[in-house]
Amino acid sequence: MLRSMGRRATGIARPGTIERGTDARGTAGRGPGGRGRRRGAARGLARGTAVGLALTALSAVGPEVVLAHSLSGRYESPLPLAVYVVGAAIAVALSFAFVFLREVRSAPPALGEALVIPAAVRDLLRVLGLVGWLWIVAQGIVGGGGAADVGSLFLWVYGWVGLAMLSALVGPVWAWLNPFATLFDAGAYFLRRLGVRGLRPAVYPSRLAEWPAVVGFVVFVWFELVFTVAGSGRPLATILVGYTAFTLLAMVQWGRDAWLARGEVFSVWFGLLGRLAPWVVEDAATGRLRRQPFGAGLARGSWNLPVVVLVAVATGSILYDGLSQTELWFDLFGLPGTLGATALLLAFLGLVTALVLGVAYRVGWAAVGPGLLPIAVGYLVAHYLTYLLLDGQRIVVAVSDPFQLGWDVFGTAFFEPSLDWLPPSLVWTVQLVAVVGGHMVGAWAGHLAAARISGAASARELRLRQVPLAVLMVFLTATTLWSLGQAIVVTPETGARAGAEGAMMEAGQVAVEAPTVARAALRGLW
Repeated sequence: MLRSMGRRATGIARPGTIERGTDARGTAGRGPGGRGRRRGAARGLARGTAVGLALTALSAVGPEVVLAHSLSGRYESPLPLAVYVVGAAIAVALSFAFVFLREVRSAPPALGEALVIPAAVRDLLRVLGLVGWLWIVAQGIVGGGGAADVGSLFLWVYGWVGLAMLSALVGPVWAWLNPFATLFDAGAYFLRRLGVRGLRPAVYPSRLAEWPAVVGFVVFVWFELVFTVAGSGRPLATILVGYTAFTLLAMVQWGRDAWLARGEVFSVWFGLLGRLAPWVVEDAATGRLRRQPFGAGLARGSWNLPVVVLVAVATGSILYDGLSQTELWFDLFGLPGTLGATALLLAFLGLVTALVLGVAYRVGWAAVGPGLLPIAVGYLVAHYLTYLLLDGQRIVVAVSDPFQLGWDVFGTAFFEPSLDWLPPSLVWTVQLVAVVGGHMVGAWAGHLAAARISGAASARELRLRQVPLAVLMVFLTATTLWSLGQAIVVTPETGARAGAEGAMMEAGQVAVEAPTVARAALRGLW
C-alpha cells in the first residue's frame, strides 16, 4: 500500500508530476516555480483568517488568469487556490458568528417516525457480513497476492471508510452487518442445541468505560498508517482472526451487548458516527429505527473523556494521513522506518488529543464532542471518498479471482479501476463542501451543547467560554484545507499492481525520473 489509503484517497486533490526523482524519496510536484507557489499558498492560508472578506471579494471579481494557481505541477486544479483560502476564511467567520451573534438554547429534538427493517433484509446483512469475514480468512489461508486482495478491500475500503460514511450519513448498517455479533450468536445457538449452558457474564467494569475501544482504535490506525503490507491479505487475515477471537472472549466475559456498546472498536466508532445520521436504532432485535433531524443525535448520549478522546484520535489520524504526505512534512521528517513512523504518529495523535482535552477542560466534554465529530466526518469524506470510489471497484477483480490463485472466473480478473467518469472539478467541490460543511455543523452543535450545559451563565460568559472551541475548530479546518491543496510525496510500492502502474508511468501518463510508484498521482490523472 502507499503508506496508507490517504494517498489513494487524496491523489485527486493533489495530482502532479514527479519531476525531481533522483532518489527513492519520489517527491512530487517540484516543477519550475512549484516550491515558490506552495510556500506562497501556505502564507496565503495564514493570512486567510485576517482577510477573509477581502479574499471573498477578490475571488468574485479577480481576473481568472491571476487566481488560477497551479496546485501541483502541470496538472491544475479546476478551483483556484484562493478558493481553499476563502473556505478557511468562511469557516472562521461561521464559527465566530455562531459564538458571538447567536443566543441559542434548545432541548434536543424528539425522535420522529418509526421504520422497521424487514427480517429478510436484516438476515441478508448478517449473511453478507459473515461471508465477507469468511472470504478474508479463506483468502489469507490459501491465496497469493494482487489486486484481488479482499482483506484490504473489505477492512479498509468498505469498512474503515465506506461503513463509516454510511453510519454517519445514512444509518446504523453495522448493527446487522457486524460479523463478530453474528459469529457469537451462531456459537451460542449451537451450544444451546447441544445442551451447553453458558456462564453468567460478569458486570462490565464502569472504570473501563470506552477505553478498550479507544486503545483498539489507535492500534487499527497504526496498522493502516504505519504497518502497511502491499499485495497480500495474509497479515490482515491474521489480524482479523486474532481480533475476532479477542472480541468473542470479551463478549463471553462481559456479555454480548455490553462489550459491543463499550469495548468493540467498530461498534463503538460506527455507533458514535451514527449520532449524526438521520436514522437511529431503537430496537436492533426487531429492526426498529427512528428518524431524527440530521445531527440531532449529537445532543444525546454521553460525551465522557474516552469518547471525546476517540473523536480526537479519529480526527488526528485523518489529519496525519494528509499532512504526512505533503512536501513540508517530508522535508521535516523524510521517510522514517516503522519505529520512527510509529513515534511520529503517536506524537501527532497525542498533540491533537492534548489540544482537544485542553479545550474540553474549558467548555466541557458535551460541547467539544458534538463540535468535533462533524468535523471528523467532513475530513473523512474529503480525504477518502475517491479512495472508496476507486479502490472499491476492485471487487470486480476479486469475484473473478476469489482466492488470488490466478483464476479468471468471470473474465474480469484484469479489470483496471478508473475514475474517468468522475469530473475532477466535482471532486474538488465535494472536498471543500465536506470540510467547510462539517465545520458548520460542528460549530452549530458545539454552540448548542455549550449553551445547554452552561445553565444560568450570562450570554457574555457563554460566548467567552466558547472561543477556545471555535479557535480549535478553525485551526483544524484550515490545516486540512491547506493539506488538500499541497503536492504529494510518493513512496515506493511493491507487488504486481506496482509493476502495472509503473508501466503506465513509462507509457507517458506521468513524467517519472526515479523508480518510484506514484499510485496516488496516477489515480488523480484522467
